Amino acid sequence: MEERNKTLGEFIIENQKAFQYSSGELSRIINSIRLAAKVVNHKVNQAGLVDIIGAAGEQNIQGEDQQKLDVYANEVFIQTLINREIVCGIASEENDDFITVKGSDNCHNNKYVILMDPLDGSSNIDVNVSVGSIFSVFRRVTPIGTPVTSEDFLQPGINQVAAGYVIYGTSTMLVYTTGYGVNGFTLNPAIGTFYLSHPNMKFPENGNIYSVNEGNYVHFPQGVKNYIKYCQREEEDRPYTSRYIGSLVADFHRNMIKGGIYIYPTSSKAPKGKLRLLYECNPMAFLAEQAGGKATDGFGRIMEIQPTELHQRVPFFCGSKSMVEKAEEFMAEAN
Repeated sequence: MEERNKTLGEFIIENQKAFQYSSGELSRIINSIRLAAKVVNHKVNQAGLVDIIGAAGEQNIQGEDQQKLDVYANEVFIQTLINREIVCGIASEENDDFITVKGSDNCHNNKYVILMDPLDGSSNIDVNVSVGSIFSVFRRVTPIGTPVTSEDFLQPGINQVAAGYVIYGTSTMLVYTTGYGVNGFTLNPAIGTFYLSHPNMKFPENGNIYSVNEGNYVHFPQGVKNYIKYCQREEEDRPYTSRYIGSLVADFHRNMIKGGIYIYPTSSKAPKGKLRLLYECNPMAFLAEQAGGKATDGFGRIMEIQPTELHQRVPFFCGSKSMVEKAEEFMAEAN
């Protein structure tokens, strides 16, 4: 069978043996993500036709206004994973605390926990801009057969066994890694099947796109200001192109295909950064490294940070390796 004609299901079965420790659970988790993504995709595509856009009237644990689609996507992913009884715990950006999964069988015997941002960039829904879902999978560290604890979720990113995202755009794609490269699958909406469309995705070593919210320029640390000026300077290979969507999944996806860097630094308005380590930065860092890119907090590797809380925020520099390293040089010089 031609590589690009493979369905996601066929790809998972063929690569089952590559999943460390797995006796089927990890494959079933990816399949559950696939199912939930199709449900959310259907609802995203109905935005404007049904009462699903706009604010839900509540705030999440971070004090951010929840969109109706945030709440809907969160419920879909959680219920899909709970109903299939394949994980022992779930943590979501939209929930105050982690969820211990209790099923008809003893779900405490399951080996994996999943962390997720069920709908990244949801404020863009109203204006028909791409949004996404992000997920991260860890093997539990507490004894099998016991309820999960925070220790199972507060693991450094290097312990991830799988991570990925779904992007709901002009086409819907599921992109994921289990530590053996990054592969992208595009949904054929006519038959509801994901097909391998982007095998072995790689970041170009270099690029000419920088993605940062320059509206916050005056609040950025000096190293970031200096790097932005470097990107804008008239040189042989510059100025670079500024592209910032405000949806992490969309910005990351574009930069992985075309070459670029995404930066969400600390600022005087967000002294710890804005992006969440466990739900956004770790999974994207895993994908970036598996695709030949790099992800840091401006000084050190994202995936080596030891988390201390579920909703911890960190600065994030991610993308083509040489571009991230150049940004780190500016950070070090200004520090």
